[in-house]
Amino acid sequence: MTGHADRADSAADGTGTGGPAGSGAPAGRDGSGGRDGSGGPDGSGGPGGAAAARGGSGGPDRSGGSGRSGGSGRFGRFDRWKAVASRYSLLPLRIFLGVTFIYAGLDKLTDSAFFADTGSGSIGETMRGVRDTSAIPALVDLALNNPSGFGYAIAFGELAVGIGTLLGLFARLAALGGALISLSLWLTVSWQVNPYYLGNDLAYLMAWLPLVLAGASVLSVDRLLAERRRMP
Repeated sequence: MTGHADRADSAADGTGTGGPAGSGAPAGRDGSGGRDGSGGPDGSGGPGGAAAARGGSGGPDRSGGSGRSGGSGRFGRFDRWKAVASRYSLLPLRIFLGVTFIYAGLDKLTDSAFFADTGSGSIGETMRGVRDTSAIPALVDLALNNPSGFGYAIAFGELAVGIGTLLGLFARLAALGGALISLSLWLTVSWQVNPYYLGNDLAYLMAWLPLVLAGASVLSVDRLLAERRRMP
């Protein structure tokens, strides 16, 4: 009986060795094995120690971390730059083709000799010179029925295509018109050029195709009209 009483007294005083509040208690709150001790949750070997380790040099915010913030910033800027470059990738081609065809149309319209039936630099003389070497002689014969009318059709067509392409107005239709003009000139005027890559009309034909497919999605009248139609 004295043993039980002594244990009870010692437990109450906190001096016993086997009580829950003693130094040997497995779950003692103040002991070395307790929650505040070295092996407890806040000690060096417990979860508290692991938490401290997480905040150490190997943590994500320390010098030994993954460095995602700096890396993602660099990659993020690069991705944004790629997105902008992709969006505006066809704009230089639009400007070049638009300005070139406007210039070509105005150059023909201001040259009175171009629309003549005969003579140096005339459309009639040019068509007769390429008739036998063209891919489609019948197309040349059609132009020779009215050389002046064919010349005006080409000049005004180039001007309309250039303006539409530069402004982005009916951009796909303008690009299709430019492609057809380049195709007809390639099959007639430039067909005899050898090797083929020295002829510029084929290169212009290939340059028009991306604009036929993509249109003018940025800095264009077409885009402004589409945004206005979407407005409530």
